[in-house]
Amino acid sequence: MFTLIIIVHVLACCLLILIVLVQQGKGGGLIDSFSSAESIFGTKTNTFLVKATSFLSVVFFITCLSLAFLSIQRNKSLIETSYRPPATTGTTTTPVTPVTPANATPQNTTGQ
Repeated sequence: MFTLIIIVHVLACCLLILIVLVQQGKGGGLIDSFSSAESIFGTKTNTFLVKATSFLSVVFFITCLSLAFLSIQRNKSLIETSYRPPATTGTTTTPVTPVTPANATPQNTTGQ
């Protein structure tokens, strides 16, 4: 079920991007670089694109909410499963202290 919703979500995202890019806006759209869309798709192209955008946006929001709800029900997230830090063992580590040789003389750092 989860995989099916992800597939529908990805398809809705891709189609929504394409349809929004094809639509002619106030400043023109990607469709202006092609020949007239109405001559290719018919005279009701703008109406179809607006309805398709509305439908795909509803599908997008429903799949978003469904994926969020299902991930809560599964009690895991996609981000959690992609990276897990290495598990620490029960041993404790002690801080390392620098070892000074027995014949070393202390250095004067005050410049005297």
